[in-house]
Amino acid sequence: METAGSRLLTLAVLMELIAICLSSTGLGAVAGGLFILCFLGAGKRLHTYARLLLLVSLVVTAGFFVRGLLGVDRLIKASADAAFYAAFLGSLGMMQCLVRRFEVLHRIHDVLLGGRVTWLYPKYAVVSCGIASVLSFGMMNLLCGSLSGTLEARGVAGESRQQWLRSVLTSALRGFALVPLVAPTSVAVAILTRELPQLSWFMLLPYGLAAAVILIVVGWLLEQQRFRRVSSERVVLDQWPSGTLRLLSLVLTVFSLMAVIVSVTDFKISVAAMLAVPSITLLYMLWEERSVAVVLEEGVAQVSAMHNEMAIFSASAILGVSVSSLIPKDALSGLVTTPGGMWVFAVVGMLSLPLLSVIGIIPITVLSVQAGLLPQLVAEGLDPVLISAALVIGFSLAMMLSPFGPSVMLLSRFGRVPRWVVAFRWNSAFILIAVPLLLLLLALEIVFLPTML
Repeated sequence: METAGSRLLTLAVLMELIAICLSSTGLGAVAGGLFILCFLGAGKRLHTYARLLLLVSLVVTAGFFVRGLLGVDRLIKASADAAFYAAFLGSLGMMQCLVRRFEVLHRIHDVLLGGRVTWLYPKYAVVSCGIASVLSFGMMNLLCGSLSGTLEARGVAGESRQQWLRSVLTSALRGFALVPLVAPTSVAVAILTRELPQLSWFMLLPYGLAAAVILIVVGWLLEQQRFRRVSSERVVLDQWPSGTLRLLSLVLTVFSLMAVIVSVTDFKISVAAMLAVPSITLLYMLWEERSVAVVLEEGVAQVSAMHNEMAIFSASAILGVSVSSLIPKDALSGLVTTPGGMWVFAVVGMLSLPLLSVIGIIPITVLSVQAGLLPQLVAEGLDPVLISAALVIGFSLAMMLSPFGPSVMLLSRFGRVPRWVVAFRWNSAFILIAVPLLLLLLALEIVFLPTML
């Protein structure tokens, strides 16, 4: 984006963070309008998918409003939600400013491939999830970009290169997909807790952990042999790269500040992350650079670099509010009066996310619509925790399967592999084994667990 547009986009992020601190929906709606102006002003600098999704969401919302199907209150909510989700991504993405400052992040693959071969897959998945919890999509940039550079520098090509890509990057993608299940910084958690104030990340965590364990074990069984071949070509490090302890201290500081914010305010942990991540990042950059101008310039550039993803998040929020507003309040009444009915409802909700993502409807759009329906169902007796657990599982699966999703497209670009291969061929066996196990897990949690307690 141009300099003026980049600064305006950063101002919109800052305005939304202030709106959150003041609990001001009106200011949030103004921030949403500012975001939309920035995205429209970007024009063809937005990727085609982001541009089309934004235009569709605005046209649909305007059409509903003109026809009297959408009230002013829903327009304000749509704008405020658009600002929240764009700022969520923009603020968490600030951690990407730290990547170039730490050698350990540039040599992350040599670090992760060390140790016993048996543990390489779960190590990659868990560490990828941990990094993505802080860096969000920056994690895929980091792992994909560093691996591509490493392979080119060492002259790894042909079948060997393909094995590296399939083992390492698929593991990283699946680790990234664990974020909605276990991380408080997940946009899926932010969407659900925003629509259901009685819900919290801590309530979802036990169910997310159970699903994450299943996904890690399935991947572990499938990838062990391939990792054995890859690990023989790694460079063994004599010691940890410089700056490792400092990086770990920074991450620990971020999460500690998040815990403090949650303990002394009424903010959800996702909001605490939006405040803590840019604060610690900017303070560290200022301490290192000793120049406010340099820090501000880099911060603005980092926010601007995410304008495509932020546009997608904003458009999805607007579309979610508009579409969910048209569904009659009693349309789903009576569907969740029994545990069996709730399981069927949860399964449909879970599977709709990856299935629709396959045809280009990204999971954040689907989840935004689904989340808009939940308050009325919860008022009728639906357990918000169990249905939300099903939706975050579906969101996790969609992140691996959507050939249009940012994570798969990043992996495809850096690995020079068609995104259809990444989404379907590399993950087909994994999904075919994991999905039935996850459906059994949902049955245990929804049908059997309540009767056992």
